Amino acid sequence: MSCIYGPHQIDNEDQGWVAHFLMRALEGQTITLYDDGKQVRDVLYVDDLVGAFLLARAEMPRIADQAFNIGGGPDQVISLLELMDMIGHLNGHQPEYQFQDWRQGDQRYYASDTRRFRNATGWSAKVRPHDGTKKLYRWLRESQPKTYVKQPPGSSVARSIHLSYIRIVS
Repeated sequence: MSCIYGPHQIDNEDQGWVAHFLMRALEGQTITLYDDGKQVRDVLYVDDLVGAFLLARAEMPRIADQAFNIGGGPDQVISLLELMDMIGHLNGHQPEYQFQDWRQGDQRYYASDTRRFRNATGWSAKVRPHDGTKKLYRWLRESQPKTYVKQPPGSSVARSIHLSYIRIVS
């Protein structure tokens, strides 16, 4: 699975980076982008992931013992700078961000190759990056409204994080 995002996500800049960027912007904190921010990643909204899991469960007799990549794929890619623009549109102002040096081992472009799973099941991601980002932004605002009051950059804001787990049993 690659670059999954959505409600109830714990964020950090490496895993859960869409939520991480949104939460930093809502807190009024500076976001760090490495290199030039033009790195591209595929993103997959959690509802599409759940749909893939349910479809895999339904197709289990036919697809058992196979390995699949699940992510947004080439049709669901976004650059870090594009995400900054989306956040600015949603939040009414551009988030503060800074650039730091390129991180060793980072990739310029990554998109999961989901063709094998699509060919086996007919699945494809439905939630576009802009729509999923908007849904996550709204969830963050509604679930933690007191937390996301503009704070000065660098301030520490305590917030509660709610976890949800998905369990699929065959």
